[in-house]
Amino acid sequence: MTRQEERALIPGLYTLAYFWSRLRRGMTLGTRSVVLDEAGKVFLVKHSYTTGWHLPGGGVEPGETFEEGMRRELREEGNIELTAPAAFNGVCLNRALSGRDHIAIYVVRAFRQTAPRKPDWEIIETGFFPLDALPEGTTRGTAARIAEAVEGRAADLFW
Repeated sequence: MTRQEERALIPGLYTLAYFWSRLRRGMTLGTRSVVLDEAGKVFLVKHSYTTGWHLPGGGVEPGETFEEGMRRELREEGNIELTAPAAFNGVCLNRALSGRDHIAIYVVRAFRQTAPRKPDWEIIETGFFPLDALPEGTTRGTAARIAEAVEGRAADLFW
């Protein structure tokens, strides 16, 4: 098998591992962040292992707080560093996969992006998008969390 063929398998293997781990775990804890810039745009990511555009975020690692996990995920997925505290906007239960997935939602308005995020095996595309022109494929839950943040409402109880 060539190196190129091996690299082509990585997204599929990651997808399989992702779904297997989600089904095996008891309760999962994660974060998502509504990152809003001064121009009125929101930062979104597109993963290799699932369809659609999503808020940046992911699982909270053992020993991490929600805030630490949120900051780590923003660095990993967007090269984004907070310049002031993020606002906690609630916790949602995502019943779509296992009914045990809890997501802390943050609203980030003060930040800097150290460099544009280059695509890799996990994140294939990122960008800042106008609130009134979200990209096609933005998930329903992502659009709902953005609207809640912009309107100053707490996150819904369910993703």
